[in-house]
Amino acid sequence: MNTIDSDATLTLYGMNSPNVRKVAIMLEELELPYALKHVAVFKGEQFTPQFLAMNPLGKVPVLVDPKLGPPIAESAAILFWLAERSGAFFPTEVPKRYEVMQWVMVQMASIGPMLGQLNHFQVLPAGSEPYALGRYRAQAERLYRLIDDRLTEQEWIAGDSYSIADIATYPWMLYLERHGFDPASFQSMLRWRETITARAAVDRANKHMNETFTLLSTQTRRAATTEDLDRFFGRVEDMPRADFSAVTR
Repeated sequence: MNTIDSDATLTLYGMNSPNVRKVAIMLEELELPYALKHVAVFKGEQFTPQFLAMNPLGKVPVLVDPKLGPPIAESAAILFWLAERSGAFFPTEVPKRYEVMQWVMVQMASIGPMLGQLNHFQVLPAGSEPYALGRYRAQAERLYRLIDDRLTEQEWIAGDSYSIADIATYPWMLYLERHGFDPASFQSMLRWRETITARAAVDRANKHMNETFTLLSTQTRRAATTEDLDRFFGRVEDMPRADFSAVTR
């Protein structure tokens, strides 16, 4: 649900990204009242003093939950907090609890960083970084295969029920086609992905994200200058310049 009806409303700061989407899905699954607050990352809003006071790393998502108090950053930490807060999607018994934790860490330590790097090098002109593009494509394929193999053996990523491990991983698996892989080669993962997409909470989260973030994110991305893109991608003066203009198209 996304009705703003009390001081207990949570606020999720972010934009269109898998790490923000996973938190929106969790909020909808838990039926918690929340508001989305767009952060214009291509214009550097994540580096303002106000935002850095919430997350010194200057990244989205950030969640403000009156029940917790201080803002909390890092999407996995937010999922763990929301699961603990509500007693849902995170087993209490051992070893199931640590199996879920393990696969959330797989997403955070490997799937997100590797697929994110592939996204980065895919936006550069063809042939400009062949080694980097080849490396991260190979890493992405290995991780897509890992998840597909895992889901060939069982219905959900961790244990016998839907959990924050699935919620954390799902938005990243939506990149499969964008990364140029044949969906027909990942049938188990596709079955799992379609099952999650069909969940009412996921549908609500996707609609809320699209309604709140898509236009604003597109406008700020297309208006980004060379300086904006350098700042967004972390290029500093002693690094070679790169052509990130594809991002603005």
